[in-house]
Amino acid sequence: LKLCNRTLFIFVGITAIEPKNYVPFIPAYNPGGTTMGGFQGVWAGVAGIFLAYIGFDSIASNSAEAIEPQKTMPRGILGSLAIGVVMFAGVSLVLVGMFKYSRYVNNAAPVGWALRESGHPLIAAIVSTVAVVGMFTALIGMMMAGSRLLYSFGRDGMLPLWLGRVNEKGLPNSGLIVLTVVSVLVGSLFPFSFLAELISAGTLIAFMFVSVAMYALRPREGKDLPTTGFKMPGYPVTPAIGFLLAFWVFWGLSIDAKLYALVWFLLGLILYFVYGAKHSDTRRKQARK
Repeated sequence: LKLCNRTLFIFVGITAIEPKNYVPFIPAYNPGGTTMGGFQGVWAGVAGIFLAYIGFDSIASNSAEAIEPQKTMPRGILGSLAIGVVMFAGVSLVLVGMFKYSRYVNNAAPVGWALRESGHPLIAAIVSTVAVVGMFTALIGMMMAGSRLLYSFGRDGMLPLWLGRVNEKGLPNSGLIVLTVVSVLVGSLFPFSFLAELISAGTLIAFMFVSVAMYALRPREGKDLPTTGFKMPGYPVTPAIGFLLAFWVFWGLSIDAKLYALVWFLLGLILYFVYGAKHSDTRRKQARK
């Protein structure tokens, strides 16, 4: 439904495009106004919307429940990413072509607004309704992925062991309940813009660490770690490129976002050294030896 929804908007919106709205395609940067315009605007936009990538990344969190993950995980991540990029680009191009970009500033529902303004109230109602209902699929996907991550941390002793237990149906309900409570509390107390930038920053930091981790994990394969079915291609060059690009996008975030991410990162380090490092499964195995 969500894919059909975006496709519907693209085909209807094309009929209302004004070519003049694309000129200039990248407006001049206005230091005293919004972050729009110029290379700085593109950079800020990329950094701000990066939270969308956590959706593609969440697929990897469910690899333990996948059939032939070494084949299906890369296909799922890269396939959904390709579809997402085409849809994001298509909607953005049509939206900007319908009305001057400056008219969308601080508009929480620009697609519905653009359709109504161009004389398509019924299509606007359909698109807006499906968009709202479709948010539940994103929430389900994120909660599912997050609960699996909490389960993995609990199983490995990095968090309390009860988070690493599953119920009689093999589901990590403890992690799901904790994540639900935390999500509701955080979502009700903080504004969306703050959470969006924090999530983008956290995602980028995670990507940077995953890239660097390849240099520590790859030499251990076949020794104290099993040989995996999927290997990052282009090693050792690809991890370095991934790290540098993620860092470049991260640096495009606002000062506040980088400060929030630093505080969150420090809290994570404190939790690790106070609890995780002492109770980890690796530490327990070493103690037995």
